[in-house]
Amino acid sequence: MNIILLGGNGYIGRNVTQQLLQQTSDAVLYVLSRSGKNQLQDPRIKNIAVDLSDVTAIQKHLPAEVDYIIDFIGRPAKTQAELVQANQVPAELMLTLAEQYQVRAMGFIGGILGPKPFVQMKAKLIQYLQNSRIPLVYVEPTLVYGNGRSDSMAKMVPLLKFLGLFAKGLKPVHVDAVANELVTKLLEK
Repeated sequence: MNIILLGGNGYIGRNVTQQLLQQTSDAVLYVLSRSGKNQLQDPRIKNIAVDLSDVTAIQKHLPAEVDYIIDFIGRPAKTQAELVQANQVPAELMLTLAEQYQVRAMGFIGGILGPKPFVQMKAKLIQYLQNSRIPLVYVEPTLVYGNGRSDSMAKMVPLLKFLGLFAKGLKPVHVDAVANELVTKLLEK
């Protein structure tokens, strides 16, 4: 089984990689990123430095058959152009590769907490990807925490846990739960 992880060496991507390694024994994970560097080392992980906007360059590194592809690339941005470049372009790239390789399913990380343009972009991309003939599996977490995250957002977890008692859209989610949900849904396809 061959699984492509676009931008998979970030926080959520590393946790999904660990879940994939635990839940599969025959998967080879192709982690594509600009740097090709990854904190995780395993014989089944192929870390590849590549321009993630160049389909031809990416294809040179991929096996003949691909079973799944997951897009982890995305972030809020200050301008609409940056938002498109950081979120829409990678999602379109994933769909192009998914259709070319006729994968079993695509995986995507949405978002329901953050700046309004970012949340709207993620929702729009989920709809766009769902209109493909390739099945889409996605998760839409709020603030993701745990497993070493210690940035300024992680410091808000206690407050958001309390607020999450009253508003589900504010309840933070442990990264293990996000990774497990995505992997479980993906491998069911």
